[in-house]
Formats: sequence, structure tokens, C-alpha cells
Amino acid sequence: MRTKPVSLAELRQQLTDVTSASDPRLEALAVDPRKGAQQLLTKLKRQLARREAAEEAFQHRLHYERPFWAAGQQVAGVDEVGRGPLAGPVVTGAVILPSDFDIPLVNDSKQLTPKEREALYPKILAQATAVSIGIGSPQLIDQINIYQATRVAMQRAVLGLGVAPDHLIVDAMQIPVDLPQTRLIKGDAKSASVAAASIVAKVYRDHLMAAYDRLYPGYGFAKNAGYGTAKHLNGLADRGVTPIHRRTFSPVQKIIANESRS
Repeated sequence: MRTKPVSLAELRQQLTDVTSASDPRLEALAVDPRKGAQQLLTKLKRQLARREAAEEAFQHRLHYERPFWAAGQQVAGVDEVGRGPLAGPVVTGAVILPSDFDIPLVNDSKQLTPKEREALYPKILAQATAVSIGIGSPQLIDQINIYQATRVAMQRAVLGLGVAPDHLIVDAMQIPVDLPQTRLIKGDAKSASVAAASIVAKVYRDHLMAAYDRLYPGYGFAKNAGYGTAKHLNGLADRGVTPIHRRTFSPVQKIIANESRS
């Protein structure tokens, strides 16, 4: 009596846990003459290739951390988000990752979708040795300029870590703390620690701007994060300047000047 072949639906279910191209089940699938089986094989091979590439890239992003881990040292990645908006604070993150950190999707927050960042945020918090947030308020930005306010926010993030780092990996800037620092251009794409810090800072700030959107409706803060979109500029023209606007940033400065002349 001929054995009835496994249905394609059953095959898909059985192969959901394939993690390697050398899995013997793929060899069996390769000789299955059904068109649907060959399409499934092609799909699985593509998924495995993408996963392998992501893992390789992730391992490369641990390049700067490994020497410190090998020496038994703690290294913190530091990054910022929100230097360009017209409203809201600049937010910085500092993250110390353990040597067994294993979340390959952690990458430059700008290369991730909002859904991906939201999913990674709690995973980073769960695996990280220490996480800290530093904030530079709109008032501080207006007082000392955005560059210096970002440095202060980064300093606050580093000093807020519950574990003292031995070294910092920073996205391009010099932080005013007495610690050796490796400064990387586009560090969030080169270092897993900086990438983790960029995700934490981005998600934290997005949540903050969503709360400000409820407090100050009409500017679109939940969607534009304080950047100068058409809705935001229309809100400024119609409703004026809020306490979270950066008064030294144009066009906020122009609105204030127009109000003072009227």
C-alpha cells in the first residue's frame, strides 16, 4: 500500500524550526517533485540566507566590544536622538551589553521600522547589563545650544548607569566624563552597544513625544516627533509656541518674533 505524501501545509508546519542549510529535511524537500515543495524550499533558503547575513553583520558589530570583554571590562555604547526637531528634548541612551548578548536584529535605529524598534526595546532592557537615559531639555538647548546640550545629556546618561563602565563607544561626539572613549562616525551602524543605545533613546523619546501630543494637541507630535512637518508648522502658526518648543530654532524663533511685534 502506497504511503500518502505529507501535504504541503504539513510540510510548512514541520519546517518552521529550520535554522541551517545543512538540515537533512531540506535534502528530502529538494527531491520532492511537487511545485509547491520546490517553492517552499526556495523560500526557506532565502530566509536562511537572510538570517545568516544578519548574524554575520551582527557579529561584525561586536568588533569594538570584544577586546574589552576579553579583558574583563565593561564597555558602554552611547547615542543620541532628537538633535534636529523644533520641539521636545534631545534624548541620549547609554547601554552596557554583556559578552553573551545575542539579539542579531539590534542595529542602527534609523534602519529599523517603528514596530521593530518597539519589539527590540524590551529585549535590550532584559539582556543589557545596564541601561540609562539622559535628557537635554528644550530650555537647556536654548541656553547652551543643541551640540552642548547633547554632550550634557550624554554625560547624564553615562553617569546614570548603575554599573561603572571602563570605556565608552560613542557615535561621533566627545562626552565630558573622565573615561577613555572610542568615537565612531555612524557608530550606531558599527557597534552593537551604540545601536542598542540608539534604539533605547529613540523608543523612549517617541513615547515621550506621544505623551506631549496628548498634552499639546494640534502639532502632530506623536507622528512627527517634533520635526518641522507641515502639520507641525501649521500648528505653530495657528496655536503658537508651547513650553516644549526650542525657542532658538527657526521657524519657532520667527513665530516668537512675529508675536512680539503684534
